[in-house]
Amino acid sequence: MIVNLVMLEAKEEYIDEMIEICRYNHENSIKEEGNVRFDVLQNTDEPTKFTLYEVFRDKEAIEFHKTTEHYKKWAEAMEHILAAPRYKISNTDIAFT
Repeated sequence: MIVNLVMLEAKEEYIDEMIEICRYNHENSIKEEGNVRFDVLQNTDEPTKFTLYEVFRDKEAIEFHKTTEHYKKWAEAMEHILAAPRYKISNTDIAFT
């Protein structure tokens, strides 16, 4: 399993759009065969900050995810929504439920 934490910071005026496009990405990503989990989290103290908690079966599942229309639509929206470059922290599972 590969667990990615994708860290995002939206421009304040785009918070609602960030939520909408991330929900769209979530709703479609969880339908992918290689996706185990896909959560969208908003920071309680800093509402412009978001975390995507993504769990994929393997690298091939991640590669497939990046070819989907919903991912491409999400990535395109990020170009004007983000206040800072996104970054990803990749992890492998050790003790996972």
